[in-house]
Amino acid sequence: MLSHITILLVYQLAGDVIARTFELALPGPVIGMALLFTTLLAKGGAPEGFNKTALGLLEHLSLLFVPAGVGVMMHLHLIGEEWVALSAALIGSTILTIAVTALVMRGCARLSGRGDEDVDHMGGGA
Repeated sequence: MLSHITILLVYQLAGDVIARTFELALPGPVIGMALLFTTLLAKGGAPEGFNKTALGLLEHLSLLFVPAGVGVMMHLHLIGEEWVALSAALIGSTILTIAVTALVMRGCARLSGRGDEDVDHMGGGA
């Protein structure tokens, strides 16, 4: 398990080095994850035991949100000052996400051969 965690950390470090070296706007861990994904695709899957390590990390994923929560609490006064802009951003992004999801669903339905009438009646709504 320790060797698999080391592999994950090496990929994250590689992503950080690439992001900083080339001054990319993309976070290093995202680049590292893409590198790991590419490697796993090339190898045809994850090594033995890698899935168990990943699931172990996912079980404790909530612990990674503690630092973010502490940061929010430390800067709560900023949220109080900027609540209108934050609310507008949250509501606007939620509406945009729902609209894009609906459009993608319609596009996928058309590509799969289902007509608009099938999409309109999906879910058996009122």
